[in-house]
Amino acid sequence: MRNHAGHGQTSHGAHGGARPGGLSVSENGYTLELDSTILIAGLQPVSFRVIGPDGQAVTEFVPEHEKELHFIAVRRDTAGFQHVHPVRDEKGTWSTELALEPGDWRFFADIHPAGHGGTMTLGIDVAVAGPYDPRPLPEATGIARIGEYTVALDGELLPGEASELTLAVSRNGRPVTDLQPYLAAYGHLVALRVGDLGYLHVHPEGEPGDGTTAPGPEIAFMAVAPSAGTYRLYLDFQHDDVVRTAEFTVRTTAAASRSDAASQAAPEHTSHHHGHHAHH
Repeated sequence: MRNHAGHGQTSHGAHGGARPGGLSVSENGYTLELDSTILIAGLQPVSFRVIGPDGQAVTEFVPEHEKELHFIAVRRDTAGFQHVHPVRDEKGTWSTELALEPGDWRFFADIHPAGHGGTMTLGIDVAVAGPYDPRPLPEATGIARIGEYTVALDGELLPGEASELTLAVSRNGRPVTDLQPYLAAYGHLVALRVGDLGYLHVHPEGEPGDGTTAPGPEIAFMAVAPSAGTYRLYLDFQHDDVVRTAEFTVRTTAAASRSDAASQAAPEHTSHHHGHHAHH
């Protein structure tokens, strides 16, 4: 199985971090077109198309992780994350339903159009009418609780460098060893950069049925943070026929070499902290 450090990442910044996807409504001649970018709160139908370089709605896609298109919705304050799989008609119009609260939202379409060289992520802003009560960013913590389930995050995000993140799932204090495959994996992880919602779509190492990947409790991912900063991580996993989402706030940890470079660039400072910060 190919490991994807991120979809839509084709350019690199000064520190070697891949540019996240989803920052643009149009890329490589493909454009995300919604029927309406103003919606009302509640369970709402959403319909859209991907317009190709020829000006027509795209009707042929290469499936990635069992689906022709992955659709992600999140409010700008990082609340309300939803990962759904719309249905496409023969004319190229996709339809789905989303549970929306008032506020400013970002919708992402993760796609691989037939004939295009790879995957890309397109993003579009949507306004949901109504009184908006933005939520503060949750504190950085390595533990997420969803009902009877607890997910523990181990590992650090490094700017411009690949690092391993391990998420361990337990239920009522007991490790879960019978996770069910979800989208050809035991877990599906989306990371969004706080501030611009730059989109990283990471996938686990190994896959169900490969003879080496266990169905829990641990799910391992490789990830690359495109820059220093704070990220929100959303892990979808399936157990007892229900898909649940664990959410985390993670801050990048600067590598020692980068701290050394910063020290040399700022000799007026007499003391510097080198090495890794403590993991939160």
